[in-house]
Amino acid sequence: MRYDGLRLAFGTLTVLPTPAPRQVDRATAGGAMLLAPVAGVVIGGLAAAVVAIVQALQPGADLLAAVLGVVALCALSGALHLDGLADTADAFGSRRDRETKLRIMKQSDIGPFGVVAIAAVLLIDVAALTTCIQAGFGWQAVLVATVAGRLTLPWSCRVGVPSARPDGLGAMVAATVRPYAAVLVTSAALALLLALAWLTASTTAPALVGTILTVLLGVALALAATRRARAALGGITGDTLGATVELAVPIGLLALALSL
Repeated sequence: MRYDGLRLAFGTLTVLPTPAPRQVDRATAGGAMLLAPVAGVVIGGLAAAVVAIVQALQPGADLLAAVLGVVALCALSGALHLDGLADTADAFGSRRDRETKLRIMKQSDIGPFGVVAIAAVLLIDVAALTTCIQAGFGWQAVLVATVAGRLTLPWSCRVGVPSARPDGLGAMVAATVRPYAAVLVTSAALALLLALAWLTASTTAPALVGTILTVLLGVALALAATRRARAALGGITGDTLGATVELAVPIGLLALALSL
């Protein structure tokens, strides 16, 4: 049971082959949310490797490197968060009552708001990452933004944030993370990412500033998203968690692109 949280984090947040947890309960789920940034390091590192390889093979193909990096990240996460983003966009775009929003989220189809949300997020991802690549902080930007996106999960699942439903992923992970634990995980991740920027960036100061902004904006997004989810739905769902992760990535890439 020692590694059940880590197994659940990788099994839920990635498509990488992972042994099934021996036990899945709320304690395990809370551990998985705390360890979500570790999964972010792994899939972000693999996506970063794709960007670096393309740059090495074809140094002038910045757009191609950005597109393949984003595609790799989507594939490694199983497009799970994009699905949550689409469902959340359709639900909130409907401007209907709480029960209707929750019903829309459970439907398997994707409406116009969901399509626009996915297209907008992916376009921003590619455009911002291209700018980062041109500034000499490309593969690092993928890794930083991916980890920052997964850092939203412990904050979204902190104690005091209820689930909108009595069942489902939201009910399993809601209110399982103590705020001090989220602070510790965020601090550790930020230290790791700052060390990466310090050691590899060609222009150190802008990269450090952009990295700090990326992490802080991710935390701020998680706090704002959970507040909005509580007001509109009564709490979080698996879809709102995925949407928050997916929104944090382009916000982080934009912060880096505008800082470099």
